[in-house]
Amino acid sequence: MLQIIPELEAGGAERTAIDVAAGLAEVGARALVASEGGRLVGELQAHGGVWIPFPARTKNPFAMLANVRRLARIAYHERADIIHARSRAPAWVGLGAARALGIPFVTTFHGSYAGRSAAKRLYNSVMARGDIVIANSAFTADLVRSAYGAEAERVVTLQRGTDLTEFSPAAVSAERVDALRRKWEVAPHERIVLLAARLTGWKGQKILIEAAARLRDRGRRDIVYILAGDHQGRDGYVKELDRLIGQRGLAGIVRRVGHCTDMPAAYLAASVVTVPSTEPEAFGRVAVEAQAMGTPVVVSNLGAVPETVLAPPETPASRRTGWRVPAGDPAALAEALDEVLGLGASAHEGLARRARAHVEQHFSLETMIAGTLSVYGKLLAGRTVKEGT
Repeated sequence: MLQIIPELEAGGAERTAIDVAAGLAEVGARALVASEGGRLVGELQAHGGVWIPFPARTKNPFAMLANVRRLARIAYHERADIIHARSRAPAWVGLGAARALGIPFVTTFHGSYAGRSAAKRLYNSVMARGDIVIANSAFTADLVRSAYGAEAERVVTLQRGTDLTEFSPAAVSAERVDALRRKWEVAPHERIVLLAARLTGWKGQKILIEAAARLRDRGRRDIVYILAGDHQGRDGYVKELDRLIGQRGLAGIVRRVGHCTDMPAAYLAASVVTVPSTEPEAFGRVAVEAQAMGTPVVVSNLGAVPETVLAPPETPASRRTGWRVPAGDPAALAEALDEVLGLGASAHEGLARRARAHVEQHFSLETMIAGTLSVYGKLLAGRTVKEGT
């Protein structure tokens, strides 16, 4: 099986590629991943995957055309049975190579690709051109069918799986949590509100800053707001964040800490994790991982993230696993954070148990891998039947 993805850096698509590669290796299949590399290459190889250096990030049409031939040669010589693309530019390359070789082509929708112009919609449409299109949420599956006209039988919903052995409170030592708190310069008496996402406007960092100012004004003290994530070259946005932090008098209270390499410890260190996105997320990885760690979550009621969090009015308050608030509403976010920060020990423990059980039931890594391998199996079975006839 040959997966193609721009690079193997941090992110949901990259993590899923590695998880699927590990699942393939476990059942004895060759798990090839063509990409430009990144910090996760070593992990891929440790799990039995094979990294193939490939210029998959390019969006230059001429380079992509050359990449079609290059990928087709790789797939032919490596005897790949399926090409699976996880991003748009590589998907066009993967589609061309798969069609040239007459092998099945799979895509996974990891994002809610909008496309306001006809050209952009055409570019995005490649993600709906797979023989099977894997959607990582019900929200994404609806988008694939409604926006791109994909037939229902080609769309399979497989929600992102979480490694429940890694994301388990029992697996994280107190030393790991203490080390992270020291790195972030958080005092022992201070509690953490964590926003773990790359620094870009729609991830809601500004909404959290405004909510933090409201909580400070209503008397909430000894709270540190951690913005954990790469800026990925968005220097202008970083300056906007720093300026807003200064304007609201939150210097030292809201802190940018860069990329975090120990997310299980980060979730356990936090008193609450928030996902205040202002545009639809295609999934809710952070919300799921935080719930697996038993940490309360407050998320925007937008896109696919609400699918991962049980909350009123759909769920009784006694069964909630988190809070949902209107997107782009600092006042509502502050209100929910205040409620979470005011939970007593018994309420907090009950919430943690429900959240963990919810993730175990619906978002396990094993379920996602088994579903993906089932998709591969059906395609290969269909191909065998077709060739036999």
